[in-house]
Amino acid sequence: MIPDGVDVYEHVRPDADHVRREVMIPMRDGTRLFTVILMRKGTSNAPLLLSRTPYDAKSTTNRLPSQRLADLVPVADIEFVDDGYIRVLQDIRGTHRSEGDFVMTRPIAGPLNDSGVDESTDAYDTIDWLVRHVPESNGKVGVIGSSYLGFTTLMAEIDPHPALKAAVAMSPQVDAWIGDDYFHNGAFRVGSLDYVVSQSTGKGAAGAAIARGTGDDFTAYLEAGSSGDFARRWGVDRFPYARKLMENPAYTAFWSSQAVDRWLALRPLTVPTMLVVGQWDQEDSYGATAVYRALAPKDVRHDMVSLVIGPWRHSGVNHYGHDLGPLTFAGDTALQFRTETMKPFLDRHLKGVDGPRTPPVLSYATGIHRWQASDRWPVGRLTPLFLDGQFTASFDRPEREGHDDYVSDPARPIPFVARPVRLKASTPQWRTWLVQDQRFVSDRPDVLSYRTAPLRQSVQIMGAPEVSLFAATSGTDSDWVVKLIDVYPDEAPEGADQGAKPTMAGYELPIGIEIFRGRYVHGFATPAPLTPGQAEHYRFALPNVNHVFLPGHRIMVQVQSSLFPVYDRNPQTYVGNIFNAAPQDYRPATQQIHRGGAKASALLLPIVGGSDAVR
Repeated sequence: MIPDGVDVYEHVRPDADHVRREVMIPMRDGTRLFTVILMRKGTSNAPLLLSRTPYDAKSTTNRLPSQRLADLVPVADIEFVDDGYIRVLQDIRGTHRSEGDFVMTRPIAGPLNDSGVDESTDAYDTIDWLVRHVPESNGKVGVIGSSYLGFTTLMAEIDPHPALKAAVAMSPQVDAWIGDDYFHNGAFRVGSLDYVVSQSTGKGAAGAAIARGTGDDFTAYLEAGSSGDFARRWGVDRFPYARKLMENPAYTAFWSSQAVDRWLALRPLTVPTMLVVGQWDQEDSYGATAVYRALAPKDVRHDMVSLVIGPWRHSGVNHYGHDLGPLTFAGDTALQFRTETMKPFLDRHLKGVDGPRTPPVLSYATGIHRWQASDRWPVGRLTPLFLDGQFTASFDRPEREGHDDYVSDPARPIPFVARPVRLKASTPQWRTWLVQDQRFVSDRPDVLSYRTAPLRQSVQIMGAPEVSLFAATSGTDSDWVVKLIDVYPDEAPEGADQGAKPTMAGYELPIGIEIFRGRYVHGFATPAPLTPGQAEHYRFALPNVNHVFLPGHRIMVQVQSSLFPVYDRNPQTYVGNIFNAAPQDYRPATQQIHRGGAKASALLLPIVGGSDAVR
């Protein structure tokens, strides 16, 4: 009757090609953080590549049960460990095997954080320990990571350790109210509640989820009422971070004081930094370019900051970049970038290798499928594409004033994808929704579509398209959703029996989609009711892109007033806090989109060259 349980199974066998160390690194306040250190046997004088994660360092470094190091690390790390890098992953404080308290995107020590420790001090203390206790290293450290790990990467650059020589921040969460993760221009992203539950329960290791079954999320959120009602129904309102979200719907100091680009703008630029984002990033499309705008003026020699925009979804740079939804690219674009641009960047700063210089900006031109280098961003000159009568769009300003109307009914919100809807972040539907064919809503009476004539020549845009929308509502609040769409011609490609992908004839490909909550038209920190029937001028940006509209294609602009349930419904009756809107607050409203004359609504496209393609 010998007991059959064992405490530990030693995965690393004597014939393994690597060394694995699991250590608890002490921080300045005595909290210890769990850290995994991986390297090939025989490694010496090697750089350290560090990622600080809330997503379990142990499981991340056990991708496959194997004795080969390349099988253990994430796919994006293979090129580095194969070239002698020491890979380090660490659980941030309060998550998984690390000690301490977890605070979501912990603010920098200051008015919102009186603890004296933050992700910057923890990165400093970690780097200090690594360079003193890993004898195989050369004393140089790079930090790297995507999404939340992009946030911790940027935090390491605030008061950085002298050994920190390079940073690569991918899809970083930078400003969670303006355009990353939780809000976009004041509109709340409903799936944030699911994330709060999963990340805040049991140190992030409990696998917690809202137990609402397997039905259509569109129906589940609609029937619940407001997002606040949904949170209260499922007990999410007792999570501290959910309460922070619900109690701070406007862009007050609670949010602006946490904006990472503002922190970095106040500090000297001392760490060579690469900022990476996907053109169709469905979660953190804002942060990378916001930090680029903050840092680029400090880079007087154009050798410290670089921006990369690839044809990817959120964090797609770390996976396979052959395609995205219906789109097929010229090879594995993610691998191309990692091996031809990112690794030479890190090699130069961490190994002293004199390789090719990183261009200030590198972007992938979708439509013509090629990487393009430039010395600045944006490249294109903003050129207005005007909305005109008969639902046309033109680069010529309409002289005659007019408006197009539609009724927006919160009881029948417009879905962001064809139903059924599942908001879970791991689903293909969520990962590719920004490239889904928009014909599924184009015929709805509450969606206005304006399109050009077929283009006579290519139109390339490089930058962030900007919305200039003159709109009025019969209600006292409203959301405005604007989409830039590439409409494919009705062509007949080779059939699928020859290996071709499904035809994109007539496809309405979104190039950029963004939302704006009307109550903030006169200031993000000062919401106010809209005056019924009074046209307001709404200005906001779509995500940054490099795209070529080809000859024969059309450029389309769509306008609508909901995008559900990615964003919560606007009741269209002004209430102090939409999280607490009552059922009777949700009312239909007649929306007016003005065009021509003094109220000429337009989408300003950052066009490279002229705009004669449709004239």
